[in-house]
Amino acid sequence: MTLPRKIIESELGLSSWCILSGYRGSIAHGTYEQNSKPGSIDDKDVIAVCVPSLEFYFGLRQYGSRGTKEIAIDPWDIVIYEARKLIHLLAKGNPNVLMLLWLPENLYLRVEPAGQLLIDNRQLFTARSTFYPFMGYARSQLIKMERGAFKGYMGEKRRRLVERHGYDTKNASHLIRILRTGIEFLIDGRMNVQRHDAPELLAIKHGEWSLERVKLEADRLFVLAEEAHLRSPLPAEPDRSTINELAIEVVKTAVHQPKEEQ
Repeated sequence: MTLPRKIIESELGLSSWCILSGYRGSIAHGTYEQNSKPGSIDDKDVIAVCVPSLEFYFGLRQYGSRGTKEIAIDPWDIVIYEARKLIHLLAKGNPNVLMLLWLPENLYLRVEPAGQLLIDNRQLFTARSTFYPFMGYARSQLIKMERGAFKGYMGEKRRRLVERHGYDTKNASHLIRILRTGIEFLIDGRMNVQRHDAPELLAIKHGEWSLERVKLEADRLFVLAEEAHLRSPLPAEPDRSTINELAIEVVKTAVHQPKEEQ
């Protein structure tokens, strides 16, 4: 499974400007189910990083919307970040972008030298301060789980999930996964993107857990996360000066490497 060539060729951020790309979401976590399977609600999610041409750095042009571009072509859901925007989010501890630096090799779609620099320096973004964005993301999933927020073309399928189980089971699965991942990250500074507990997360997504059981497990994990935060051996904050140097090196490396013919 890889991105269709037609999509890649339609966007420079996925082709000659791309320095790093890989799967995210259910494919990365090991919980993806083919759309042909009854009840499937999964997209094929991809995250990419690009370094545009120099005019975007010395002129007034801006890549995408504030450094981000999204492409949704059923069943693909793609988000592309300009490199500095991505590094800014990494420094803030955003769980949705941190995972890109911790993928198993087989889940990367493209790794250029500038992208490898990001992977090689991923320890710069491991800090106790990641506790706050991890917990913020988890709490947002908790709220969505009960309110049944429906977005995108999968809305109707998600709506049927809530009608069948009484709550949004996909958000419930996200909630438990992000809490467990955050706890692990605070303990040893490693992000386990491809989940060892994928079968259990799938069971939650399938509605095999009651809402009460999900809440009890979430409550337990929130407490464990607080404890992991207090005891974490990670530095309190990332070294933003060194991260700034990395951002410069990433752009310089990408700009100077040969580009593919379009």
